[in-house]
Amino acid sequence: MTELVSFLPLVAIAVLFWLMVVRPASRRQKELARIQSALQPGQRVMLSSGIFGTVVSVVDDRVRVEIAPGVEVEVVRPAIGSVEPMAEDDATTPPTTPPTTPPASPDGEA
Repeated sequence: MTELVSFLPLVAIAVLFWLMVVRPASRRQKELARIQSALQPGQRVMLSSGIFGTVVSVVDDRVRVEIAPGVEVEVVRPAIGSVEPMAEDDATTPPTTPPTTPPASPDGEA
């Protein structure tokens, strides 16, 4: 019985490692694979190298990404690091008129 008790901390460390490291990493990997398989033209993406661009076309395991007007690169799907979420027009549109501040008084008082 004492042999089993001496292995208990080792087993607890292994379980904790699996819960804190292995499981979240496999979840991230599955999510990234799902995102890469669902790529569509028009989506804003970030390549694993940190370059941002817009997906132009998707053919088999290759993706053509426009990184500047008239500049397109062809990369493999795993090179897509993340996809920017599609923003709603209403939420991201800045106000059309700048905020106004009251004019300052001539004597410098507020």
